[in-house]
Amino acid sequence: MHDIKAIRENAEQYDALWAKRGLEPQSKKIIDQDKLIRKAQQVVQEAEAARNKSSKLIGQAMAKGDKEEAERLKTEVAGAKNVIAAMGAQVDSEKAQLEMLLASLPNVPFDDVPEGENEDDNVEIAKWGQPRAFEFTPKAHDDLGADLKMMDFETAAKMSGSRFVVLSGALSRLDRALAALMLDMQSAEGFEETTPPFLVWDKALFGTGQLPKFEEDLYKTTGDHYLIPTAEVSLTNTVRESILDVESLPKRMTAHTPCFRSEAGSAGRDTKGMIRQHQFNKVELVSICHPNESESEHKNMLRCAEAVLQKLELPYRVVELCTGDLGFGARRTFDLEVWLPSQETYREISSISNCGDFQARRMQARYKHAEKDNRFVHTLNGSGLAVGRTLVAVLENYQNEDGTITVPEALVPYMGGLEVIS
Repeated sequence: MHDIKAIRENAEQYDALWAKRGLEPQSKKIIDQDKLIRKAQQVVQEAEAARNKSSKLIGQAMAKGDKEEAERLKTEVAGAKNVIAAMGAQVDSEKAQLEMLLASLPNVPFDDVPEGENEDDNVEIAKWGQPRAFEFTPKAHDDLGADLKMMDFETAAKMSGSRFVVLSGALSRLDRALAALMLDMQSAEGFEETTPPFLVWDKALFGTGQLPKFEEDLYKTTGDHYLIPTAEVSLTNTVRESILDVESLPKRMTAHTPCFRSEAGSAGRDTKGMIRQHQFNKVELVSICHPNESESEHKNMLRCAEAVLQKLELPYRVVELCTGDLGFGARRTFDLEVWLPSQETYREISSISNCGDFQARRMQARYKHAEKDNRFVHTLNGSGLAVGRTLVAVLENYQNEDGTITVPEALVPYMGGLEVIS
């Protein structure tokens, strides 16, 4: 959500930043709508003043015995009440239109975010690790899983359709081991392990920016709930409609949850394997912080996510998303992309975003800045990491020519001492 006062005072700057995201100038229609509200509010205030003045004079006229004047004043009061009611309804209607307009507009990027139109214009800023040189042709993760008889897409399709999988045996345990390692590592970094709801109301999704724009990507129940597309929604909304003590910031949380996405906008993409599923597990990181700390907090969250890949010794790169590839609520985003030998390329495994006060305004989440001055917090979120995609990366990078999988050293204790999956 955007600050209407800031748009009034910095209209050209907002239009320039939205232009970087490929949008036409927006400030004029926002300000014009705001003027309609303020004009209607002025009429209401004038009518209220006239009503109050006439109401006082009625008593004076009655005391003097001037019934005719009293009746005239009563007519004025009734007329003022009608104006107040009519214009009050107009104010509510105009405000709702302005809110819809503001709610539909994405966040503005930081000034130094690289400009570009799409993912091809993202900027690589770092690499870690050297992709393994195989002495055989590496297989894709789904072929490895099928050969092990521990990854079954056909059985999942019988009960749920495409983009679902049944993991079993050692691969199911590996999935659990990865999540446990991630939670342990992020908890050690000061992120409080949390178990949030997996079902939320629409206002929670509005708060983090999934609604109203991305409803087609969500699963809605027959009641009033939605399945979470990411634990970012639940974790970030723990501070909605709150005023936090500044001493409590930053508030860092991590959670391992299932995530549910219809993938409406990805028809035909990654239909084979576990890269893009309707249901997947993720360890999420969320930080609620003071505005002065959000840039440094962003870098810290990136470091924490990178540490998992380094612990697993998986080659990866870090890219900063260009303005045309930023998510709806983000001001800056770093993506971690892990190396997949079967595709001979890096694929996204985590997105870590600084949303500034965009989500906080939608949720009314503030901190106590001074005795009578409450200000909006900044919110950040990211994967630490996507469990399924990490499983994919482990299978492909640790595969052996005979089809077995070497368990990464960091995971052996979580696997009960198992060193090779066969």
